[in-house]
Amino acid sequence: MKNATLESMKQMKLRGMASAYEAILGLPINQHPETHEMLAILLDAEQQHRSLKRMELFIRLSKMRYRATLQDINCSQNRNLSKEKLALLADCSYIQRGENILITGATGCGKSYLACALGHQACVQGWRSLYFNMNRLTEQIALAKTDGTLIKWLDRMKRAKLIILDDFGLQPITHAVKLILLQILEDRYERASTMICSQLPIAKWYEYFDEPTLADAILDRIIPKAHRIELKGKSLRKRSEHLL
Repeated sequence: MKNATLESMKQMKLRGMASAYEAILGLPINQHPETHEMLAILLDAEQQHRSLKRMELFIRLSKMRYRATLQDINCSQNRNLSKEKLALLADCSYIQRGENILITGATGCGKSYLACALGHQACVQGWRSLYFNMNRLTEQIALAKTDGTLIKWLDRMKRAKLIILDDFGLQPITHAVKLILLQILEDRYERASTMICSQLPIAKWYEYFDEPTLADAILDRIIPKAHRIELKGKSLRKRSEHLL
């Protein structure tokens, strides 16, 4: 009977429950939990298993540039990044509130690494996240427009609770891409979060768009509800090369 129950769990793809039940069956009979306790243990095991699988799926689909976690981030006064600031973002409540994160700083100062660590944390907390550098975003927009899947692609972007746009402002973007970017931000406004990493100071973003009307519309959906992180310090890349 017990083996049949275990097999039924596996057939129903209740893998967390099956694993926990199998472990209980391996215990001496006098150590088996009571019926109500057994049920609680099995349900908790299944919930934890599904949460773990969802987290692993989100991490894999996010395509983060770096395998970084918040524990890897160096907080210091020299970097203009405090542990308190990082802790404020660690619970991902900013995602629930639809707030954005803007990370700026010189090349090599760790903007992308920090963004990926925050993105990884969002996946751990159960939030669907996507990472793009601006070149890849532009390519995907062009491809979606060519094969007629732009609406489907925009829906995918809308479903992600956190989108990371890296290398923002490095290269000019076309009018068409600006319009799509505006659509993405409009779909997400106050419902999801967007994280932007840029070498350009925020004060120069308006000039970067080079179209006043679009610049006003885009920045109005980014800046007012945003956490700002301006990283400072020497290039971490140069430091790593020196150590080698």
